[in-house]
Amino acid sequence: MEELEKVQRKLPNQEIDYFKIGKILLSRWYWILASVVITSAISYTYLWYTPKTYATGGTLKVEEKKSEISDIISVMTTPERGPSKIQSITSVLTSRTLILTAIKDLDYRISFYISGRVRTSETYPQKPLGITLVKFDSLNFFHSLITFKPVSAQNFNLTYSINGKEIQNNYKYGDIVTIGNTSFRIKYPGLIPSKTIYLFKFNIPEDFIGRVQGNLYAGETAKNSNIIAIQQTDSNPQFAADILNAIMNNYVIFDRNQKAQSASQMIDFIDSQLDYLSTEVKGSENSIEKYRKKSKILDVTSASTTSVTKATELESNKSLLKIQLIALDQLSSEIAKEKNNVTLNFNVGSANLPSLEVMVSRLDNLITERASLLTTYNADSQPIQNINQSIIQIKTTALNNIKQIRAGIEKNIQYLDNQLGQVNSTIAALPAAQRDMVSLQRDFDINDKVYSFLSEKKLEAQISRAGILPGATIIELAQPNYNPVSPNEHNIHRTATILGLAIGLGLIILIRILNPYIYDKETIESLTSIPILGVIRKFPYALDESSEQILAISKPKSIFAESVRSVRTNLSFLSSEKASKVICITSEVAGEGKSFVAVNLSSTLSLIDKKVILIGADLRRSRLHKTFHVANDIGLTNYLAHQTEIDDIIHHSEQENLDFIVSGPVPPNPSELLHSKRMNALIETLKTMYDIVMIDTAPIGLVSDAIPLIRISDINVFVIRSGKSKYYAATVPQRIAQEYHLDNTVIILNAFEEDLLHSRYYTTKFTGENAGTRYYYYSDYSGYEGSGYYLDDEKKKWWNLKRWFK
Repeated sequence: MEELEKVQRKLPNQEIDYFKIGKILLSRWYWILASVVITSAISYTYLWYTPKTYATGGTLKVEEKKSEISDIISVMTTPERGPSKIQSITSVLTSRTLILTAIKDLDYRISFYISGRVRTSETYPQKPLGITLVKFDSLNFFHSLITFKPVSAQNFNLTYSINGKEIQNNYKYGDIVTIGNTSFRIKYPGLIPSKTIYLFKFNIPEDFIGRVQGNLYAGETAKNSNIIAIQQTDSNPQFAADILNAIMNNYVIFDRNQKAQSASQMIDFIDSQLDYLSTEVKGSENSIEKYRKKSKILDVTSASTTSVTKATELESNKSLLKIQLIALDQLSSEIAKEKNNVTLNFNVGSANLPSLEVMVSRLDNLITERASLLTTYNADSQPIQNINQSIIQIKTTALNNIKQIRAGIEKNIQYLDNQLGQVNSTIAALPAAQRDMVSLQRDFDINDKVYSFLSEKKLEAQISRAGILPGATIIELAQPNYNPVSPNEHNIHRTATILGLAIGLGLIILIRILNPYIYDKETIESLTSIPILGVIRKFPYALDESSEQILAISKPKSIFAESVRSVRTNLSFLSSEKASKVICITSEVAGEGKSFVAVNLSSTLSLIDKKVILIGADLRRSRLHKTFHVANDIGLTNYLAHQTEIDDIIHHSEQENLDFIVSGPVPPNPSELLHSKRMNALIETLKTMYDIVMIDTAPIGLVSDAIPLIRISDINVFVIRSGKSKYYAATVPQRIAQEYHLDNTVIILNAFEEDLLHSRYYTTKFTGENAGTRYYYYSDYSGYEGSGYYLDDEKKKWWNLKRWFK
């Protein structure tokens, strides 16, 4: 544990290189560009096939306008709606009834479309075809689209579907065309391009309800303001403007009619009373005239006149009180029926009923508020139940109040009856003829006075109704807006670009995260304290499997050969005190290039007058004999099995100072053979004959064959292959070194090719605590391929853009 902590303290410091992070993200710039191009193409395709949506808006000012006439006379006006007024107005504006009325103001009967390459567009308000309906039943007509194609100046073709079956017929212009229950004529439209295709369909107002109501919005422009903004969106900007103006105009008319409803009810009530009294007055007048002529009565006495006047006044007051009872009964009936607009008919007999008016106004507000809430909540929801309870309470109180007022009026009528009894007693004392005349005159005066009173009230109601103004004013009419609000091309293109960049960069980051392999020396330095002896570059050409061509010899001017020579230079500093060195080369698993490194490193050592022998100690899977084109029937296994002598297994290569020993036949016990004393004796003998004894061993991560060799070697070289070895491979040499107490282990990074995508974005800093740790000078030759020094390398073409981002 202490040794592990010691090793961890010796790990070099690594700092984030932000410039390198940028280079990593741009290392696959073509991925980013491709993803941006793809997302942009998708955005253009989406915009090409998606219909554009346009929006237009208008504004209404809500206010209770007071007529100038109302200042002259005293009339009852409709009360304010209270805080829910704006919500009630917006509910009316978006209601089905008002929208249906507005649609009927448009030319809705026939819709025309023109067929394009991508989509079909509505031509409203243009009518490219003159179609006259001959027979049309709004309850049963042909709903589907009909395709019109001109054939000649006399004929045209119609295509339509009935019960899923497509039907095509030719017709003459002006002839009656019958499809289902619908008949119509089409006039000759003039010259139409032959490839132009028109479509049309028949409609009823209800067909547009969903189109309008689903895209209609109404609301306050600001909180607690009296300005309502109303907006309509549609694929046809002219239709959106027309339907919006029709809705606003119809609302103004609707609002005015609602305000005139109270006065109209008053006039209707008075008319019904006047019709009755008119007959009574005329009847009384005729009766008086006839009686005078019959009885030859010219005048009445002063006493009878006084009695008649008093009786007439009492009867008139009694009649007015009865009219009040009729009005109260009607109001009670309206409250009981719970009409949407409950109002007092008129100020009957100058009776002042402020408390009743307040309750009626409150009930009216609650009913309107409930109608507004029902557009949002169900009838069984708690807000609706609460307001229903309030309505019931107001109704109960109002009906009780009406009952009390009625009782008071009935008491007044009873009092008048008592007074009339006394007056009638006085009249009864008059002579019979005079008494009859008084009775007739009294009836006439009563009816005439009540008739005059009601006529005055009717005139006031008519003047009031004529002076009523709507409570909303159109401030700004809707105008067609030809700038689409959806889809937003700028936002879609911007989103596509951002998404493309995110996908490209995300792909780079994802591949880095999922990458399990080692690619550069900085990654190795972050994983282990074992020093890196050098970096061998990847050869730019294809390699043969058996390394028959020793590249360090055959391509001496390549960057690969130079990197091998750099490793050779650093290798000379290890165990420099020894005249002969034993170098053991191994790796974690097969395929990491240990044999390739052993062959090329041995060949470069032989070029500096070092006598080198290369031993193929991978007894299970050696390829050394294929590299030098010799048989593998006699080799190291034969010697270790005492079947031959040392001179029989040593082969001389074509390269001066380079000899080799092949592995020989695969033995059944390779690990035991390599553990034998004869193997140790062989190495001791070869040390006296050669300067360098290079041993190519089996992978240490798969078998234990190499363990006895690395324990007796002077230098242990652990090969890690860029892009092939996983992260765990970098920890193997440190674990072996700690387990067997070795201090002569180094790492070589093989087949390195600069690839920023997988490179580490940390830079190693050999300072401070790490300054005394043993590290070696080496280069990975990044960025020097085009320097002109490495003539054997493939020359990069100028159009190979990848070179600029290496």
